[in-house]
Amino acid sequence: MIRRSAAGYTTIVENIGNLAPLFAQENSKIYDLGSSLGAVSMVLRSAIKTPNTSIVAIDNSSAMVEKSREYLKAQEMMIESLLPIEVIEADITDYPFEKASLFAMNFTLQFIKREERLALLQKISDALLPDGALFLSEKLSFSDPSEHQMLNNLHIQFKRSQGYSELEIAQKRESLEDVMKIDSFETHKARLLEAGFSEVYLWFQCMNFSSILAIK
Repeated sequence: MIRRSAAGYTTIVENIGNLAPLFAQENSKIYDLGSSLGAVSMVLRSAIKTPNTSIVAIDNSSAMVEKSREYLKAQEMMIESLLPIEVIEADITDYPFEKASLFAMNFTLQFIKREERLALLQKISDALLPDGALFLSEKLSFSDPSEHQMLNNLHIQFKRSQGYSELEIAQKRESLEDVMKIDSFETHKARLLEAGFSEVYLWFQCMNFSSILAIK
């Protein structure tokens, strides 16, 4: 579903796998927060070969956790030498993170209450080892009204090209209006710096979908 609605999603997931080995450190955890069906976890455990490292995938949906465990088990049957992984049903805002070298949070922060976002990012920053990193993927808003409208129009056309009807597009917009609160890149950057990250980069953008790299 998300591949059809989030422009650039496949590229983001694939390249998180390509880039993650730069940050994975021995004797550390790697977290996939809001792991959904496990797409990011799958590429991480295939790409990272760092010794004594394991992945913890966390989602608050029991259905998603159950299905992702099935997918990850199937992956294990097809590919050897995968990173160990644990899939946990939990709320990431109060989960006690262990020392980690890498976090991935794909299109999850935008569903966290705005007043809780800084505390979550501070908790992630506190858990990261020096030179550890967070890949944060989010839909963006834009301060320039014309830019915001144009990129929103391009996104709607993208969804049409993926087979969504006008009714489905309208229903999706209505269902997300009260639960998904998006921020600008500038807001994300300021919040990440306040949370304790030293470097913040917009490494990918396709229309109004982006992925940000924040380094401890």
